[in-house]
Amino acid sequence: MVHLKQSEANADTKEKLPLRLRIFEKFPNRPQMVKISKLPSDFTVPRIRESFMKQFIDRQQQDTSCLFRRLPSASSSSCDHSKRSAIEDSKYIDQKLRRSIFSIRARNLLEKENTINKILRACTRQRILSGSLEGQPAKERSILSVQHHIRQERRSLRHGSTSQRISRGKSLETLTQDHSSTVRYRNAQREDSEIKMIQEKKEQAEMKRKVQEEELRENHPYFDKPLFIVGREHRFRNFCRVIVRARFNASKTDPMTVKNTKYHQLYDLLGLVTYLDWVMIVVTICSCTSMMFESPFTRVMQAPTLQIGEYVFVIFMSLELNLKIMADGLFFTPTAVIRDFGGVMDIFIYLVSLIFLCWLPPNVPPESGAQLLMMLRALRPLRIFKLVPQMRKVVREVLKGFKEIFLVSILLLTLMLVFASFGVQLFAGKLAKCNDPHIMRRVDCHGIFRINVSVSKNLNLRLKAGEKKPGFWVPRVWANPRNFNFDNVGNAMLALFEVLSLKGWVEVRDVIIHRVGPIHGIYIHVFVFLGCMIGLTLFVGVVIANFNENKGTALLTVDQRRWEDLKSRLKIAQPLHLPPRPENGGFRAKMYDITQHPFFKRGIAVLVLAQSVLLSVKWDVEDPVTVPLATMSVVFTFIFVLEVTMKLIAMTPAGYWQSRRNRYDLLVTVLGSIWIVLHFALQNAYTYMMGTCVIVFRFFTICGKHVTLKMLLLTVVVSMYKSFFIIVGMFLLLLCYAIAGVVLFGTVKYGENINRHANFSTAGKAITVLFRIVTGEDWNKIMHDCMVQPPFCTPDMHRYWETDCGNYAGALIYFCSFYVIIAYIMLNLLVAIIVENFSLFYSTEEDQLLSYNDLRHFQIIWNMVDDKREGLIPTSRVKFLLRLLRGRLEVDLDKDKLLFKHMCYEMERLHNGADVTFHDVLSMLSYRSVDIRKSLQLEELLAREQLEYTIEEEVAKQTIRMWLKKCLKRIRAKQQQSCSIIHSLRESQKAELSRFLSPPSIETTVPSDDHNAHNPDNPSQPELSGLQQLLSPTLSDRAGYRQDSSDLGRPQRKLGQWRLPAGRTSVKSIVCKMNPVNNEASSSGSEVKKWWTRQLTVESDESGDDLIDI
Repeated sequence: MVHLKQSEANADTKEKLPLRLRIFEKFPNRPQMVKISKLPSDFTVPRIRESFMKQFIDRQQQDTSCLFRRLPSASSSSCDHSKRSAIEDSKYIDQKLRRSIFSIRARNLLEKENTINKILRACTRQRILSGSLEGQPAKERSILSVQHHIRQERRSLRHGSTSQRISRGKSLETLTQDHSSTVRYRNAQREDSEIKMIQEKKEQAEMKRKVQEEELRENHPYFDKPLFIVGREHRFRNFCRVIVRARFNASKTDPMTVKNTKYHQLYDLLGLVTYLDWVMIVVTICSCTSMMFESPFTRVMQAPTLQIGEYVFVIFMSLELNLKIMADGLFFTPTAVIRDFGGVMDIFIYLVSLIFLCWLPPNVPPESGAQLLMMLRALRPLRIFKLVPQMRKVVREVLKGFKEIFLVSILLLTLMLVFASFGVQLFAGKLAKCNDPHIMRRVDCHGIFRINVSVSKNLNLRLKAGEKKPGFWVPRVWANPRNFNFDNVGNAMLALFEVLSLKGWVEVRDVIIHRVGPIHGIYIHVFVFLGCMIGLTLFVGVVIANFNENKGTALLTVDQRRWEDLKSRLKIAQPLHLPPRPENGGFRAKMYDITQHPFFKRGIAVLVLAQSVLLSVKWDVEDPVTVPLATMSVVFTFIFVLEVTMKLIAMTPAGYWQSRRNRYDLLVTVLGSIWIVLHFALQNAYTYMMGTCVIVFRFFTICGKHVTLKMLLLTVVVSMYKSFFIIVGMFLLLLCYAIAGVVLFGTVKYGENINRHANFSTAGKAITVLFRIVTGEDWNKIMHDCMVQPPFCTPDMHRYWETDCGNYAGALIYFCSFYVIIAYIMLNLLVAIIVENFSLFYSTEEDQLLSYNDLRHFQIIWNMVDDKREGLIPTSRVKFLLRLLRGRLEVDLDKDKLLFKHMCYEMERLHNGADVTFHDVLSMLSYRSVDIRKSLQLEELLAREQLEYTIEEEVAKQTIRMWLKKCLKRIRAKQQQSCSIIHSLRESQKAELSRFLSPPSIETTVPSDDHNAHNPDNPSQPELSGLQQLLSPTLSDRAGYRQDSSDLGRPQRKLGQWRLPAGRTSVKSIVCKMNPVNNEASSSGSEVKKWWTRQLTVESDESGDDLIDI
């Protein structure tokens, strides 16, 4: 519900155009006429402006309203209407009073029966869903079937309840049932109305923005004109648009081939940004690489090779900005370059680079504008944040919560200010001490004293009698500790900020206890508890919560969060790539059973661990223990070779090679075999080193042999994949700070922590120092070393590379901002992503929509169907796959035949009959196994409901079409079969008739009619009569009988050249009464009987199927 409210708020706030476009509304309208340079013979009429026509519509409405006001009949009619409405209201009140009597009497009974019926319906529905109705054994119903029936019930309530009305003549039970169904209908309708309302608001907001843009485009000639010069549809602007918006899109040629190819990830990466942005990304990376070679001693002003990178970057960025400005405009256009902070940053980086390239000052004084300009060049890597959409999204998600982060920062600063003010009152001037340990008062701290030099014990310095240790004389100084003091609020807040990072707080506590008193140590402990344990934890929590909220996960419900977790788990799920068990029960089948047995896998894992234990002792050529350890490793390697051989026999080499894990095992085993040969041949330090490397490589194979270890590995891999852009963003920030650090602190003298290993002399060393600061290792001491000022250093006022002094204000801003951004924000975002993925894989079965067993079962079934192990199957095999599923993903064809049709058609529709991948089918099953109203977010829900509605309509049309085709096919088959039987009967009748019309046959057959008529043993007569009855609808024999009876006494009819004898028998009756009857006629009659019997049974059997298909 919170997500719906946020979507509704977003829809309301985006109805207006940005302020840079609304400024045109302040100017008067100046609509321009349509200019046609050339009129062809067939030209279209230009469109009339809507803003121009609205004036006449408003005037027409005003005129009609004034006209109605002037007419007197309108007022009289309104009075009559008011009288009629008053009479109708009185009748309505009377009816309501009469009906209230019935409602008052039946109210208690309605409430009681309504409650009882609700309980009964709930129990019945639960029994139906569980499949245990009417005493049948309870069978767990699949989640696909349950969700399908829930959706069907919602649609029936939405579409079918409109016809249900409560009438006065219904019984009390009927009234209660109708009332409950009406309540359910209203709840479903309310859910639909909320979603549709938000959707309509978004559409209305988008429409309003388009209408406003269209009106501004019509009424203001300079709107949507880059730099107010280039026309809206100018050829040059269209050419610039083509260049700016051109990108790689392989799906235009063949989307299904691109999706199913193994290079689809590369295609997605190429289509991530436009070609122009790809060019600028490459140019920016090359320019940043050239900047990394700069140092205080290799400056770009004196290095022509480094200036090439500057020129290339400025030229390419000039072309890019000119093309984008000509295509989209600079500021006062809908798609302007400067429409957000990223556009402002691009222009700023370009101007800084252009000014520096045009200037190239030979001398750069410290703390001057030229040095600041060189530092601002370090912002160049941030261009990649603007060019890559995913990184821009990460920055946007972090900065959206800036308000909450700022408030928590103010809280922490207020806490620090209070403690700093209190610390000034307690410790101001009390932490100072004389460098001579023998002087305790400040008055006595003057003059010089001798300090002894510390000598290492290894020197064994022997002093003669009366000889002193080596040393030198130094002046006495009354000074504070080197890194902190509480003499003013600024220094006190800096000390407390260092304590807040838990770096050096023990040193601060010890100094306070030693120089002020033990009781004052409570001050630091209280601040550490309040600031670090509560305040800093609150800051980190707000950063993570705001990132999740802006990303959308914090506003999700429990069901929506489960759905997001399910989608994440489905993305990393892969086919097993495991060949099926050999069908015959031979040697390969036995090997397959052995290698796939759990005890065999566990035994191999134990052997891997045992071989890894051999590395607990260093393998040295001169050590006698090394030889037996290497021999044991050789034995283990032979066992692993045997394992690989057994798997190759069981799975065949082609099947074994399909799994990446098997490929890695084979590679390590081959390396182990090579090591065995080299070990017995050479047996030197290099072979022992190779043996240790093989054992280490073998250890990584254990991760795939146990479920828990595999889960941990997947957690790490998925975390790295999801946090890839955050890690890249951290590296870009490191690069920016490293380049700026070279300019600021490249020549700082060595101190306590700045030394030859950790310094800012080059960008590479600066990156190592900053990476050390990310871990929090003595970052405050490095900062104080970079704050060194005269007289402890040698200044130079003309060239910053000639001085060894630091920069106090620069070091303070540099290190504090870096530590807050990297340590407090970016690292905690990484922790949040890792925790999220850890909970994703280790959630309980109750929190998962599809359990691990369901996914494992689907992988096994997919492995059976995908015989080529390519991760692709034809769409026709999806039906076979769905029929093989069991458990919670089972589809019962007897009960859920319609669901089965919907799922099959969804695959055909989404992939156009092409091959489908493993994730395509799994995604379809996941959508069908959840309640989309509860689990899906708004945009995804609307798209999914539209898809399912379209699939239902198409399946219904397809079912009706197939049913009609079956009916037509059945009718045509009947007609064809009846026509074939009639044709055969007619041919047989013609043959008999021709035989009968011959003179000998007439003489022999006519007298035999009486004999055949009086012969009861003749079985052919009822057969022929039955034949005539069966053929009566088609041959019109009864009409022939009537015609023969009416033709008695008429002249005899000619048939050929013979005349038939007069009598009561017609030609057909004579033919039918012939004795003996032809065998073909009797067989034809039996065929007719069988055919009619078969047709009747087919119709009775197929009627039920047709109803099911409908």
